Amino acid sequence: MFAVSPKLYRTCLMAALSLAVFNFGCGKKPLTTRNTAPERTAEAPRPTVTFQADPTSINKGDSTTLTWSTTNATQVAIAPEVGPVSAEGSTKVTPGDSATYTITATGPGGSADASVRITIASAVSTEPTDTDRDRDKIFRDRVKDAYFDLDKADIRPDAREALSATAEVLRAYPDIKATIEGHCDERGSTEYNLGLGDRRATAVKQYLISLGISADRLSTVSYGKEKPFCNEPTEPCYQQNRRGHFVRAN
Repeated sequence: MFAVSPKLYRTCLMAALSLAVFNFGCGKKPLTTRNTAPERTAEAPRPTVTFQADPTSINKGDSTTLTWSTTNATQVAIAPEVGPVSAEGSTKVTPGDSATYTITATGPGGSADASVRITIASAVSTEPTDTDRDRDKIFRDRVKDAYFDLDKADIRPDAREALSATAEVLRAYPDIKATIEGHCDERGSTEYNLGLGDRRATAVKQYLISLGISADRLSTVSYGKEKPFCNEPTEPCYQQNRRGHFVRAN
C-alpha cells in the first residue's frame, strides 16, 4: 500500500468539501406559482315587487289607494303620473279615465314590474242642466220595476235585467234614495198579500244590494193588493199588479 502524506491528505479533503458546498448552492429551487384566477363573486338577487289597488273599480272623480312593497331594489317608480316612490308605501290616485298603473323596481340584480287596472264605472249621461226636475225625469224613465210570478217572490231573469238598469242609475246619482213598494194582484186575502208584498220588496232590495247599492239608500213598504195599477180581472192586468215598484224618496 502507498503511504499518503498528511499534507496531501488535507489538500484532498479540502477540495472535496469545496466541491460539495458548490453543488449544494447550485441546486435548483422549486418554483412557486401564484393563483391568478379571478375570485368568483355572488350574483346580486333579482328585485321582487307586489302591487295592488283598493278599490279597483271607482266612479269618475273618486280616488283609489295604490299599495306596494319591493325587495332588492335601488329605484322604484310608478307610471303613469306617480313617478319615483320609496321601496314600500301607498298613495292615492284619481284617474280621469280607466287606466293601468305599472310599478317598476330596478336594482343590481335586474328589474321587476307589476300592474293593476283601475276601471271607471260607466255613468248614465245627465241632462245639460242637472236640476231636481231632470233627476225626477231620469228616475221615471230609467228606473225599472221588477215583476213577479203568481204567489212568488223570486227574482225572474227579466227582473234581473230591469234591476241592473235601476242599479246603474242609482250608481250614477249616489245622493238619490228610493222606496221599494211591494204589490200583489187582487187574489188572496188582504193579510196574505201584505206578507207577499213585503217579501217581494225585500227581494228587490237584496238584489240591488248585491249589485253594490248601499242598503241605507233603500227602504221597503208593502201595499199588498190595496193599490193596484190595473183593475181588470185578466192575467195581463194581474201581472201589472205583481211588482216591486220604485218611488224616489228624496
